[in-house]
Amino acid sequence: MTEGSGEGPIDILLVEDNPGDVRLVQEAFKRGTLRTDLRVVRDGEAALEYLHQRGEYADAPRPDFVLLDLNLPKVNGMAVLDEVKSDPSLRRIPVVILTGSEAEEDIARGYELHSNAYLTKPVDPDEFIELVRSFEEFWFRLAHLPPSGETQ
Repeated sequence: MTEGSGEGPIDILLVEDNPGDVRLVQEAFKRGTLRTDLRVVRDGEAALEYLHQRGEYADAPRPDFVLLDLNLPKVNGMAVLDEVKSDPSLRRIPVVILTGSEAEEDIARGYELHSNAYLTKPVDPDEFIELVRSFEEFWFRLAHLPPSGETQ
């Protein structure tokens, strides 16, 4: 959903195992001007269960957007990205990698697997919050997200 549609908040799935980074993302969206519904899962396996609406996530809403860390327990972020972008019912969901890695091979692989952007987490908390706010401005005010709902 887009904010201008009047249909409700933008559903964002944050896939992040670091509690400090989760808090910073939550704080950044609280400071933002858009209505967002931020849901958090802490590992790659839970992310896939959530996105496929299986198990405890059977009634979870399909997110409008995914923020994905790479270094995750159980299933790493690249494997999550690969599965999302390989699945016709999920591939239109924008996925932005938000990670601590600046490794060229990670950046290249992320784009090879069709991530929509690759962002490196700043170490400074204020810079981290500003990065998320800039992300919010671009993706939810300037860019057009694909229509909500499942795709074929």
